[in-house]
Amino acid sequence: MGKILESLQNTVIVGIIVMLALMFLAMQGGNPYDLSFYARYIHVLSGVMWIGLLWYFNFVQIPTMPEIPDEMKPAIGKHIAPRALWWFRWGAMFTLISGLFLAMFNGYLVEALTLGSGARLIGIGMWFAIIMWANVWFVIWPNQKIALGIVEADAEAKPAAARKAMLFSRTNTLLSIPMLYCMVSAQNGAMGL
Repeated sequence: MGKILESLQNTVIVGIIVMLALMFLAMQGGNPYDLSFYARYIHVLSGVMWIGLLWYFNFVQIPTMPEIPDEMKPAIGKHIAPRALWWFRWGAMFTLISGLFLAMFNGYLVEALTLGSGARLIGIGMWFAIIMWANVWFVIWPNQKIALGIVEADAEAKPAAARKAMLFSRTNTLLSIPMLYCMVSAQNGAMGL
């Protein structure tokens, strides 16, 4: 078991194998899965990655940074944060894409995006997620690249970029709470508002 758990790659591979075994067992009575199921599974899986990292940044990393000695901060800025931000960005991308496909497969994409009466609640959640996705890709990431020194910038630009990235990350944290409410409510039959 140590060989599996000591390697992230092996851990993920075994997790996928267990999932496939469960899918195989579930399909013994016929194939209960359609494109909607796979879109929902990818949506939830990538959403856990995205929102989990969002909350890690806001509940752990940002509040802890002032307590970290200056000589240790480069470990966060040069190694941990860039990798976490990669998973964060792509978690957001896959969550958004799979969510849009899920809405399309289930036939409520247009109604939700136009906030039609039958899908207003899920639509509000979808718009929150779209705003959050845009914040990640067009505000947080470009400013984090400056703050972390991934791109060239004047030294005085770094604190301003870090603050802007933090404020938009906090905006996403704020939006994630009602967004998750909308998603869970819609999943449990409350499509309208």
